[in-house]
Amino acid sequence: MSASASLPTVSVKQIVERIFVFRQISRTDQRLLMSTFQSQEALSEAEHQLINRVFDALKQGLLKVVD
Repeated sequence: MSASASLPTVSVKQIVERIFVFRQISRTDQRLLMSTFQSQEALSEAEHQLINRVFDALKQGLLKVVD
């Protein structure tokens, strides 16, 4: 069984909201985002903007990366 099969199905918006509420991104968050990407044919413009927001916050040091 693959790791993504055991992860719950959540939206990109829910994942990003959780990341910003806790001001950190975990391995679980990363896996959830990756499984969401793999389960969809294409991301919407809004989803791309949310993901870019996470990357920008990481670059600016606004988010902590945790295991």
